[in-house]
Amino acid sequence: MARFAPPAHAHVPGANPRHAEDAFDALRHTARPGMDAGTLAQSDAWRAGWEFLDGGYFWEAHEVWEPVWMALPGGSPERRMVRAAIQAANAALKLEMGRPRAAARLCAMVEELLHGLGPNDVMGTDPAWLRAYVRSLRQRANPGEGP
Repeated sequence: MARFAPPAHAHVPGANPRHAEDAFDALRHTARPGMDAGTLAQSDAWRAGWEFLDGGYFWEAHEVWEPVWMALPGGSPERRMVRAAIQAANAALKLEMGRPRAAARLCAMVEELLHGLGPNDVMGTDPAWLRAYVRSLRQRANPGEGP
């Protein structure tokens, strides 16, 4: 069961209208500068983003994850993990938009961001799960290529 109400629609640029500018402010404001990584990992912004991603709300996931990413220290494993999640959502959105080459480029970016992150959870998420998700996106973007 979803903890967060799904958005009214999944925004796809060029296909349907954007959400109101303040549509995700309540979630976004749960991640603020000065919060530590553990607190950010428990924020509604971070957790809702995963529900949005799972529900096919790729643009929306990016929107709520951005303040989490911005609040983390540069170069930290946590910031890399959040950026990888954002770019994975972007790759999925590009597939929705019929842009498989752009999706494949974003998948490569995610794989590079995840490189070197070990098997332990980062921001409460197993990097192996995100690697597998991105592999599936890459296979959809390049159906003729093997795993």
